[in-house]
Amino acid sequence: MLMSSAGSDHHPPPRRPLRRLSVELILIVLAKIAFLSLIWWIVASHYPRPDTRPAAIEHLLAPSPSTTPEAKP
Repeated sequence: MLMSSAGSDHHPPPRRPLRRLSVELILIVLAKIAFLSLIWWIVASHYPRPDTRPAAIEHLLAPSPSTTPEAKP
């Protein structure tokens, strides 16, 4: 005679497995972004920042002194 034990040997199924999976994936993505940002910051912090003042940009874009000025009418 087989008697079924209703629920005594079985664990209830996990609640919302997709929600747990999505939370884990989001955490993994955030951890990767943080890790790559840290690596980028460590590598890029050794380089000097470019001078972006308008005067510096104007100096960089100015014609070289070797060019002859055009005749003015």
